[in-house]
Amino acid sequence: MIDLRSDTVTQPTQAMREAMANAKVGDDVFGDDPTVNELQELAADMFGFDSALFTSSGTQANLLALMSHCERGDEYLCGQQAHNYKFEGGGAAVLGSIQPQPLANQLDGTIDLDDAKAAIKPDDFHFARTKLLSLENTIGGIVLPQEYLAKAQAFAFNHGLKIHLDGARVANAAVAQNLSINAITDHFDSVSICLSKGLCAPVGSLLLGSEDLIGRARRWRKVLGGGMRQAGILAAAARLALTEQVDRLAEDHENAQLLLTELSTIEELSIDSEQVQTNMMFVDLPKHINPKEMAHILKQQGILIYPSQHLRLVTHKDINQQDIHKAVIVIKDFIKKSYNR
Repeated sequence: MIDLRSDTVTQPTQAMREAMANAKVGDDVFGDDPTVNELQELAADMFGFDSALFTSSGTQANLLALMSHCERGDEYLCGQQAHNYKFEGGGAAVLGSIQPQPLANQLDGTIDLDDAKAAIKPDDFHFARTKLLSLENTIGGIVLPQEYLAKAQAFAFNHGLKIHLDGARVANAAVAQNLSINAITDHFDSVSICLSKGLCAPVGSLLLGSEDLIGRARRWRKVLGGGMRQAGILAAAARLALTEQVDRLAEDHENAQLLLTELSTIEELSIDSEQVQTNMMFVDLPKHINPKEMAHILKQQGILIYPSQHLRLVTHKDINQQDIHKAVIVIKDFIKKSYNR
């Protein structure tokens, strides 16, 4: 299948499968899985943090960060489109008793820092205590500018806030700007990095931060049922995600541009080309198109999409140029037939 739904569908590489089969393991809840420990030490060194924690998912890593920065009755500022606000089941509120304060995302993915300043609550028992600013990079495939990250870091410091990065696709942001990942992560007190999207690991994310923060996160991970035992089998693949798959993301970005170029020849589709900066794009379908019908017809021809009028298409390791050409032909044919009914 040509699966354009997400980069979460990537298959692990053969090298990852071999590393998993041969991984040295222990009990990670006891802290004695050597492969997990090696991964965490490597990540902390690579990204300039004191400590790191291997988690089962990006959702878990983000929740651990929020619960470790904030206490019950505290608040975090984030974007309306932020994954840890909109797409993670309300975990911060449900499980952490932490109030989100969502703010409008600008067209470039940023949050207006004047809006953030206005949202900070007074030191008054009537209000939640504003403790954290949370950003996402990339967000909807859009790369946050480096100069904005510097301003956001200074803003957080000047207002007594900590600053967290949902860096599920931070490697894409780095590759798109020809930067090292730590050039981005240097601006944050904590960072989550997903290893099971474009980086191809089968499972897992990392949370990076200070020793104190990661100590609190380790405790919350246990409370949330996230303590894993012989997790080195997964960490072996995760290590290769960091060491072998980051530079390869440039291929995914090139393929996204190819997909953009070819889809742009279909007049009935609407795409904002300036928003296609990494491996992700959004396509507005004509109003008379039934997205579920389109997804059904495409699936019959070996192409998977997630049905929506605002269609998201994502390139990844398991999508090549031939796949893109085929997908565009099938989409073009479906659109043409829909107009000839």
